[in-house]
Amino acid sequence: MLQSGDPAPPFSLPDADMERVDITRLWAERNLVLCFYPKDDTPGCTMEALEFTDLHAEFEAAGTDIVGISRDSCASHGAFRDKYGLSVRLLADTDGDVCEAYGVWREKEKNGVKKMGIVRSTFIVGRDGVIRHALYDIKPKGHAADVLELVRGL
Repeated sequence: MLQSGDPAPPFSLPDADMERVDITRLWAERNLVLCFYPKDDTPGCTMEALEFTDLHAEFEAAGTDIVGISRDSCASHGAFRDKYGLSVRLLADTDGDVCEAYGVWREKEKNGVKKMGIVRSTFIVGRDGVIRHALYDIKPKGHAADVLELVRGL
């Protein structure tokens, strides 16, 4: 698992509009919140994305961009963004390499059934590419406000 003080693994992924995003360019300009989430348009993921969208202006004022990452396709991300009017930039890690690099692809158990999936996790990365906060297995309700407080403390 990645921890505070570790270098953030660099990557490049397509967004909902199929434009390639080089993450190192983003964190070179602003602080960055990377939110790994299980699936587009599910209750918890929708709640989390809407809360980040509601606080978008405050994250902007704090010099911070927000990026959501799941294994869903670019088309799924586009539909999710458009359905809810999300301001969070959504990146498609369809092969799971970035999820593996950040240690969020793990075995999960639900109703006695074990399967691999994304453990909801958030990383706050400074402009130097160093992880300031690594938050694993978080709950979506109120998470965006908690992250905003951490960002304001940078």
